[in-house]
Amino acid sequence: MKSYKTTIHRAVISPFVKWAGGKSALLPVILQNLPEGIFDRTIDKYAEPFVGGGAVVLKLVSKFSFREVLISDINSHLILTYNVIKNNVGELIKELEVMRELYLSLGENKRREFYYKIREEFNSGNLDDVKHAAYFIFLNKTCFNGLYRENKKGEFNVPFGKYKNPSIFNRLNLESISSLLNSTRFTIKCGDFEETDPFIDERTFVYMDPPYRPVSKTASFTSYNKDMFGDEEQKRLARFFRHLDKKGAKIMLSNSFSDDGFFERLYEGFRIKVVETRRSVSAKSSGRGKIKEILVMNYEARNE
Repeated sequence: MKSYKTTIHRAVISPFVKWAGGKSALLPVILQNLPEGIFDRTIDKYAEPFVGGGAVVLKLVSKFSFREVLISDINSHLILTYNVIKNNVGELIKELEVMRELYLSLGENKRREFYYKIREEFNSGNLDDVKHAAYFIFLNKTCFNGLYRENKKGEFNVPFGKYKNPSIFNRLNLESISSLLNSTRFTIKCGDFEETDPFIDERTFVYMDPPYRPVSKTASFTSYNKDMFGDEEQKRLARFFRHLDKKGAKIMLSNSFSDDGFFERLYEGFRIKVVETRRSVSAKSSGRGKIKEILVMNYEARNE
């Protein structure tokens, strides 16, 4: 039965939430720029300190055999949900099925009331883990533009989204992700990116996708949680990148493209590749066109 589930998840697996900066569109470029060690098995560990929606880890673990995997994120709600999917996906699906059936049976005004009721209960903190995860997924799929944003109190504060027929969840996809999370030695950790340091060694590939540096005053998605990820955090991350490089890990980092030389200075001495991709989240549809991003690597890619 386990091998059957593994076959299924390779075919259908995809992120279970929408996420600002999600990497589904950038995946082909990431795959083209992997280090040789992933293919010849000299790299058998994978770490992703800013896992977000998980597009990259889901693809890499489906495609390659890693001995150990660590995913981490500062967002405690997201990490709790990953753990529920891994350990209790059946109960999560039951909870989501009830919520979806009720929600889709309502008119727009009643849907709005239902949404804000769920948001209030979610922010109360008085939920068991399964309900907490179900509410997190529900809010993500029914809020405005699929954003995750917190106020200074740490409360989810995204308004209602007027979707006529939101999918909310895919049962097979959740089961497939659960199968994947149980298919190898998978550690799921909530915390700051530097807390992944003990796991990482010379046999590890590290992909880092931090909150991007805003390309304009109106394009900031750094407020995933109440703590901002500004330029000082970007500098701290660059120091961590250099630290991991000295440990012998192979590292890829993505971020926004800027023409002020900020990242060129931070990552001087490493390879910086400018690539084109599509914005995954923007308040206006006109803002979802192609944009430039960068990949920073401390190695020569296999295909170069």
